[in-house]
Amino acid sequence: MKLLRALYLNNRLFIALGAVVVAFIVSFIADAWTMVPKGLFYLVLAVMVTDIILLFRTRRGLHGSRFTPEKLSNGDDNEIRIHLENFYLFKVALQVIDEIPHQFQRRDLTFPLEILPGEKKVIKYFLRPTKRGEYSFGAVNVFARSPLGLFSRRFRFSGDALVPVYPSYIQMRKYELLAISNRLTEYGIKKIRRIGQNMEFESIKEYVNGDDFRTINWKATARKNHFMVNHYQDERSQQVYSLIDKGRVMQMPFNGLSLLDYAINASLVISSVALKKSDKAGLITFQDKIGTMLPASRQNNQMFQILEVLYNQKTAYRETDYSTLFAHVRRKVTQRSLLLLFTNFESIHGLHRQLPYLKRLAQQHLLVVIFFENTEMKSFLETPAEGLKEVYYKAIAEKFSYDKKLIAKELSQHGIQALLTTPEHLTVNTINKYLELKARGMI
Repeated sequence: MKLLRALYLNNRLFIALGAVVVAFIVSFIADAWTMVPKGLFYLVLAVMVTDIILLFRTRRGLHGSRFTPEKLSNGDDNEIRIHLENFYLFKVALQVIDEIPHQFQRRDLTFPLEILPGEKKVIKYFLRPTKRGEYSFGAVNVFARSPLGLFSRRFRFSGDALVPVYPSYIQMRKYELLAISNRLTEYGIKKIRRIGQNMEFESIKEYVNGDDFRTINWKATARKNHFMVNHYQDERSQQVYSLIDKGRVMQMPFNGLSLLDYAINASLVISSVALKKSDKAGLITFQDKIGTMLPASRQNNQMFQILEVLYNQKTAYRETDYSTLFAHVRRKVTQRSLLLLFTNFESIHGLHRQLPYLKRLAQQHLLVVIFFENTEMKSFLETPAEGLKEVYYKAIAEKFSYDKKLIAKELSQHGIQALLTTPEHLTVNTINKYLELKARGMI
């Protein structure tokens, strides 16, 4: 029974059997050909038996395994590897089919390849999840074919595996590594010129081009006989909270991810950056009521706690209640902090309904309202109108686009920092805004 379950028929077998049938039909017409189809039949039968023996005489003909990370990174390309090793004494043609989670909706994940005796091969491919949660992998199915090619033997490796999809920790690590190697500018992180001296003194170093000449330490310069400057560091232990709106305004999709998931990924990165700057990072999620609050801290396990909190965020996309947010922040966040509010406003009227609560938050804290451009509407505006109907559509789209700019202007008039950004540039723009506020000594 195990043999029958693992045995599969190939097209080459049907072609050979078809040739035998045709030979028998011809033999009925020409009597002289009667021995040919019989000989052909026994030849095919012998080849079939030989092929089965070649495939099944070695109990462990192939060894394979699938490597998946302990967790997948949401919105990023995650590498999956399949390792194969051939224990047959001949070259084998393989067709590898991996049973990936149904969330990816892909049915084309087939890898044809050939592998020599004793050879090891690795198949690499990438998966990009767009939702957090648990993803179930099935088995790796490998169909092995001998040089005769009439049958295939199926091998199954790496049975069911459950892999969680977390917020974009790959993006977080990328920015951490870039920061260590001073290559952040390659990804759009600006070098912000420090304004004023609201900084803590750290050390004295040699002057290099670009240093502020006002920081020259003349006593040290006289001793060393070349210019020395005071080096300052940003003030530390300041609280940075990411306030994530989980309401219905964050349901809009972009490139497979919802605005909520973009906000979650950006919150993870900005929390990591804040901790690297020796600030305290915290989280508050809300919609019609407060979801989760993680007090700002810079303990060793704070990033792990932030990652776990963000992974478990679920939403019903209800109407957002900013009065509940204000009451909670006033009660729980007693120290002046930087509040990065990830939300979305589609019209100026939507802002006016929430503006009283935003103004009251800005009186006690430094509030940055981060909301999103409608990229599809922007691309629609850039295409020329081809008829009267499209002219009307473009006029309405212009109104919505203009409202976004009005929202940013209105927030600024009330002393609230505003950041209007596309979803794809959310993380970079948020980091730039944080570094700008640090440099200006506003936190």
